[in-house]
Amino acid sequence: MTLETELEKYRRQISTDAYPMSIGEVANLYRDGELDIHPEFQRLFRWTTTQQTRLIESILLGIPLPSIFVAASESGWDVVDGVQRLSTIFHFMGLLRNEDGETLPPFKCDEAPFLKSLDGMTYEPGNDSPGLSQAQRIDFKRARLDMKIIKRQSDKRAKYDLFQRLNSFGSVASEQELRNSLLVSISRKHFLWLSEISDNVDFLTVLNLPSRSIRERYHMEIALRFITLRNIPESNLRTLGFLGEFLTEEVVPLTEISNEDLAEMKAVFERTFSVLNKAAGADILRKLNSASGRPVGPFSATAFEVLALGVAYHGAPARITPEVVLDKQRALWSDPEFSPGFSTGIRADQRMRKTIPKGRQLFS
Repeated sequence: MTLETELEKYRRQISTDAYPMSIGEVANLYRDGELDIHPEFQRLFRWTTTQQTRLIESILLGIPLPSIFVAASESGWDVVDGVQRLSTIFHFMGLLRNEDGETLPPFKCDEAPFLKSLDGMTYEPGNDSPGLSQAQRIDFKRARLDMKIIKRQSDKRAKYDLFQRLNSFGSVASEQELRNSLLVSISRKHFLWLSEISDNVDFLTVLNLPSRSIRERYHMEIALRFITLRNIPESNLRTLGFLGEFLTEEVVPLTEISNEDLAEMKAVFERTFSVLNKAAGADILRKLNSASGRPVGPFSATAFEVLALGVAYHGAPARITPEVVLDKQRALWSDPEFSPGFSTGIRADQRMRKTIPKGRQLFS
């Protein structure tokens, strides 16, 4: 296939349009429910007050902003790239809604690099804050945004690839936040499902992750590992490649899973982490000191891959009791092949060629 042929093929897969719109026009679309900026991500909203203030200052100074990418859907537009910029604009204007549909208090600016008088200001004057003048508000609403529209007929996987490329150059703080963005842009239902199982109390207790890891959605990455690796053929482990890239590529297939299969996966997930929690709580996925038999260190990926995935591979049946899990935990860490440091210096996929088969064999 020549380059020209490839260009013709892939250009047809994604159809776009572009035109400038005023902030006022875009705000009206949001107000009318025709522009979805995914309020699920407000708890992942990572822009600081300083970053938001500088954006407002840029608009007031007439500095052009990067393009906003949206995907056309049956109900309107879904924001693909530009969630943080639009959220900041709507927050400043007093329009931003949370997941429950409640309007948030207007954003109050800090001191800006050039416009020092912005400090403490809101869009409209408030009881405890000065606001822009009427003329300044009109100028703000008339400022133009360059909107790039991905048309409805575009291929879903092509949309996914575009989304990944755009956001990988942005300010997404972690790989899993990027995956969440990809997932919700394709299927909100599947995003909410993954979010729900990730908040399972037994699961969070067993992981015992620090608060920073939770903020960066590492627990959701572990849940995604569970879903994608539970039944993976062992022959595929040799061609898995980098784990992060593998998990990102699994986002699209996840959105194609039926409701029936989601329910089955959720049931196995809940049974698995229930029995692990009953076995030893936050200690079950930690390493055991070979001399003292006491748990040491934080959450262990090795323990997760052997114990959690091992239990889940067999469907977490009733025969796998907390006592059985404790016995297998001791067997794992007393095995010379899994002595401390066995995975040091090797990639996750190389480690999993040993850990995943080991877990399946232990609980067979």
